[in-house]
Amino acid sequence: MTKHTDPDQTLIKMPSLRAVKSFVAAARYQNFTRAAEALCVTQAAISRQIRELEGYLGTELFRRTGRSVELTKAGSIFFDASQLSFINIAQAAERIRKDQGSAARHSLTLCCSPAFSALWLAHRLPGFFSTNPDIDLNLVTTQNFLSMEPGVHPDIFITKMSRVRDGYVSQPLFHDVIYPVCTPSFLEAHPEARTLEGLRDGVLLNLSPYGRSQVAEHVDWGVWLAMHRLDIEERSRDSGHFFNANDYNLLIQMVLNDQGVALGWHHLVEPLVAQGRLVRPVEQEVVLEDTHHYLAHREELADDEALVRFQAWFLGECLDA
Repeated sequence: MTKHTDPDQTLIKMPSLRAVKSFVAAARYQNFTRAAEALCVTQAAISRQIRELEGYLGTELFRRTGRSVELTKAGSIFFDASQLSFINIAQAAERIRKDQGSAARHSLTLCCSPAFSALWLAHRLPGFFSTNPDIDLNLVTTQNFLSMEPGVHPDIFITKMSRVRDGYVSQPLFHDVIYPVCTPSFLEAHPEARTLEGLRDGVLLNLSPYGRSQVAEHVDWGVWLAMHRLDIEERSRDSGHFFNANDYNLLIQMVLNDQGVALGWHHLVEPLVAQGRLVRPVEQEVVLEDTHHYLAHREELADDEALVRFQAWFLGECLDA
């Protein structure tokens, strides 16, 4: 005869884990909207789960203060216990995942600018994946490294900022080297671009500083020409058009389509120059020796196998560039 198990009152009396998760997020961010963003759900779902939990406990867990919320005394007691439980669960799950043996896959989240991802990273990634088939990469691109969406915590930043966040260790990479670039066919049709004065008066594709205040110091055509003792305001009346955009990928695509001359950042355009798709109409360049690009990694992952392997590959690519 089969013996039935008696009901487990402890488990039966547990509140919904989904509701508790919503509560922990709301308490951590003190805002239902940010909690919803962190959990990738709607604000209405967070509110519904909080109401369910408050109904189950028979007391309010939050005081609403404008757009923010504050924990009540009961809420503080429940938050201390529930947050610790979730941390313990998460840490146990992570240990199990890491102990699954050498066949387990690794994952890294990398953050860089759109231009760096498209012009430096994209054509090099096949080489990384061929030698590291067990590492998956999640790529996040942004120009605003200081104000990213809640819940986004990259393992690695590639940025011009020496200190991007607390808890990260930065390693200097290379300086910016900046020079004009155009296509061979454009230069053949516009031989005047072989002089600085001819460049100044020609068709210029300019990188606007708009939206780039958190990247680093900005070099546009006005700054670059000034460093070579030319004033962009002295362009002749019959000079070529001056196109302004804050999308560097767009500017390089326009250059490749024979639409003008743009400033080329060496680490981004060097492969195109090496292939002969772009040329340098003049030999002059600007080297920003006082600034660097940086690779910043989470300090707590300093010994992580996947991070160590990616970092070694990345630094090797920088040396070969």
